[in-house]
Amino acid sequence: MGEPVDEAALEEVVRFTSELIRIDTTNFGGGDGNERKAAEYAAEQLAEVGVEAQILEKAPNRSNVVARIEGSDPDADALLVHGHLDVVPAEAADWSVPPFSGEIHDGMLWGRGAIDMKSMDAMVLTAVRAWARAGVKPRRPIVVAFTADEEASAEYGAGYLADAHADLFAGCTEGVSESGGFTFHGGDDLRIYPIAAGERGTAWLRLRAAGTAGHGSKANPDNAVSKLAAAVARIGAHEWPVRLTPTVRAALTELAEVYGAEPDLDDVEGLLGKLGPAAQLVVSTLRNSANPTVLQAGYKVNVIPEHAVAEVDGRVLPGGEAEFEATMDELCGPDVQWEYQHRTQPLGAPVDSPAFAAMRAAIRKFDPEGHPVPFCMSGGTDAKQFAQLGITGYGFSPLGQTPELGYGTLAHGVDERVPVEGLKFGLRVLDDFLRNA
Repeated sequence: MGEPVDEAALEEVVRFTSELIRIDTTNFGGGDGNERKAAEYAAEQLAEVGVEAQILEKAPNRSNVVARIEGSDPDADALLVHGHLDVVPAEAADWSVPPFSGEIHDGMLWGRGAIDMKSMDAMVLTAVRAWARAGVKPRRPIVVAFTADEEASAEYGAGYLADAHADLFAGCTEGVSESGGFTFHGGDDLRIYPIAAGERGTAWLRLRAAGTAGHGSKANPDNAVSKLAAAVARIGAHEWPVRLTPTVRAALTELAEVYGAEPDLDDVEGLLGKLGPAAQLVVSTLRNSANPTVLQAGYKVNVIPEHAVAEVDGRVLPGGEAEFEATMDELCGPDVQWEYQHRTQPLGAPVDSPAFAAMRAAIRKFDPEGHPVPFCMSGGTDAKQFAQLGITGYGFSPLGQTPELGYGTLAHGVDERVPVEGLKFGLRVLDDFLRNA
């Protein structure tokens, strides 16, 4: 029996990606989103090949899809493969093509979600359908989940599924989703495929300062805006110390080997200088971070306000929570109070597991000269929610990228697009991994 991914599947994955992009699932945050039509689309594609899927909602139109495919090994642990249906907003005036057109030209498929992450959703749908047509089963049971609300808090998506429908994920020990397995062009014809085996935790903060309201012309040593501004400046200027997690250590060691450099982990800054463009893969995950993003105070230029508020996007390495909190206490000082606005745990996953080895093998099968390496994501995914169920999460949404598209420039960006041939490459790799993991 041949490979289940045939020409029909290769055409299907392109069509599915385009059609999913045409379904506007913009997530504006604060509960303002609608994934219903995309969820119905996914469920219909599965139903056509006899796979029963449930559509589950915490609120109207905030729709999730879950289905289970039995494996050939009755003793194997189940594998979760999940992708989110929502996308971030797109300002049409900024784009070269309408962002929800799903157009194909110049060898590229264009539209919001082409990378993040309707292409992965389409690959999963196509792979499952190809198995059904070919009469093959994956080795492990596969639980497929398409989620809502990943681009906000996941309250209506993976968080809801983990809290209210944990039984649907029974037996799942590992999961794969976005942000890994893509081609990173490292210079000198090097093709690197970073596979995520960790995520920094999310620590979105709200800072508050209180003072004495008064006339803007009067002396006022108890100015809330001044107190807050000083704290925000300290936070923005703070240099966080390097803290190497096991995943980042592995990433640095393997990248050093790829570039023929000595893996001197005692001189990380020096090592980064020897990794060429690939330094981008690790530089944001060497330490905790806190970036001020929002300031709110006052309502008139000649009125000193009583309160001032700021928001800070914090990210925390595995094991770095205590240091992060102590540092924020110090930087805010006695005049500014801080609290978590949204918080998720950092994650780490083993890079010596059979699942990770299977991801490496799938990439090497279709690009023998490629270099799959572990890395840690600077941000986060729905894996954080599923981790509550004891599911170890990896980032593996394989995709062939061309050198000119760069790394991390198109997800959430203008003119988001994916190479059609890269999409087909990703399908082949993902299918191989899911069947053989």
